[in-house]
Amino acid sequence: MSESPAGPYAATLTTENDRLAALLAEADPSAPVPTCPGWDLSQLLKHVGRGHRWAAQMVASRATDVLDPREVVGGKPPAGGPEGAAEWLRDSVTELLDAVESVGVDAPVWTFTGPKPSAWWVRRRLHEATVHRGDAVIALGRAFDIAPDVAADGVSEWLDLLAARPVGDEPPLADGATLHLHATDDALGAAGEWLIRSDGGAVVWEHGHGKGDAAVRGPAADLLLGTLRRIPADSDRLEVLGDKQTWTTWLARTGF
Repeated sequence: MSESPAGPYAATLTTENDRLAALLAEADPSAPVPTCPGWDLSQLLKHVGRGHRWAAQMVASRATDVLDPREVVGGKPPAGGPEGAAEWLRDSVTELLDAVESVGVDAPVWTFTGPKPSAWWVRRRLHEATVHRGDAVIALGRAFDIAPDVAADGVSEWLDLLAARPVGDEPPLADGATLHLHATDDALGAAGEWLIRSDGGAVVWEHGHGKGDAAVRGPAADLLLGTLRRIPADSDRLEVLGDKQTWTTWLARTGF
């Protein structure tokens, strides 16, 4: 299969976003979302769709500074019920992919981590959509079904964002401490293992196997939900070995 002009993550973004849209089209929009306190499903849908369009408009304009989300054109789903809102969500991804294709995948644009090629936003919005689909299925009492390789890439992408953050007063790991994440899915290989440490307070990570102060094992889907605090630190879906405080401190200090 040939790669999309919008980059290697484009097809997966479309698929995952369509899955979220289909789920929300059939759900009660007023259902609360426990993992996003204060939100209901209609607010979750608006957040994801407006985020796609926000990224699209920055890409299309080759923005060198952040766009105020309140200025996003078409940033609210249409009135008329969940099905129309779900279609608006699908169209939001089309807008992003069209923008990336128009300016070129390598065109520099503003991101949270400094100027990056426009295709950076496709991967970022992919994992925004997958995690918020996790929020939706949790709200609806369903299982989070996601391909292990997509979930594992979501963990890696989140670690990339953390590694790009400025050093703060409370680093996620003490200097010299290490955290090992290990996905138990078959066939992921090195892509399913992460070694994380602190370098002067900054997060540094690489794929690989090694002994850490704490090791967290589980399916890639649950590691993604766990690292993004969608399931409790002590969930029986994850096995925590070694110093559990290392894991809980990491989670407490790696919020959005």
